[in-house]
Amino acid sequence: MDMSAIAARLGLSGSRPVVRKAAELRRLCDITFDSSVLGIGEVCKAIICLEIAATKFQVVFDRAEAVRMSGMSDKAYIRSFNSLQNGLGVKTTLDVRELGIQFGCVRLIPFVQKGLALYKERFLAALPPSRRSSTDFGRPVFTAAAFYLCARRHKLKVDKLKLIDLCGTSSSEFTTVSTSMGDLCFDVFGIAKEKKDPTSIKGNRELLDVLPSKRRHEDDSDHSSDESSGDDQDELDV
Repeated sequence: MDMSAIAARLGLSGSRPVVRKAAELRRLCDITFDSSVLGIGEVCKAIICLEIAATKFQVVFDRAEAVRMSGMSDKAYIRSFNSLQNGLGVKTTLDVRELGIQFGCVRLIPFVQKGLALYKERFLAALPPSRRSSTDFGRPVFTAAAFYLCARRHKLKVDKLKLIDLCGTSSSEFTTVSTSMGDLCFDVFGIAKEKKDPTSIKGNRELLDVLPSKRRHEDDSDHSSDESSGDDQDELDV
């Protein structure tokens, strides 16, 4: 199945720049490394290239249909997506200002920027010095989650599913990151009625367990929840 046919099934046939970019990424992939070594077939490779391209151009991508077409589970697809993206050296970004304009919430921009900076500061403060240099908060899911939480705090409606599609993540990961942000930075992201009893809130180090690194370890082994401990859960899944 060629790129155009796959794009049409994903509703992207009208987005020619996305299709052209995806084709370019697939050619680069073929030249750079053998994706089959990573367990990624030709159809799945084309789908992932389309998602990377759609994210770059901020075109909504149907992740659920992509997973169905790939024949993989949601977790396996995310692993393949991350592997291929890292292999290509492509880093997707999501700009707060562009989100503000796209969702008609420009006044949220400074609140989102402040919240992201505060979350990074508090998260890093809970890490041992040896871990801090390897953390990366540039993944789109952090920007999208911060934007969603700020919109909710300021009683503005945004399409959560569209945000999840734009940042190219799963609903469960988006929820995990949102929960972590809400707990670590309640003063910026929280809502009064959701405020927790101080005695029931976990310490900062324990809050690291809810970040994407835990999802990564769970994907690798059915028994990771029993085996994981300490620093293994402190790393971000980049």
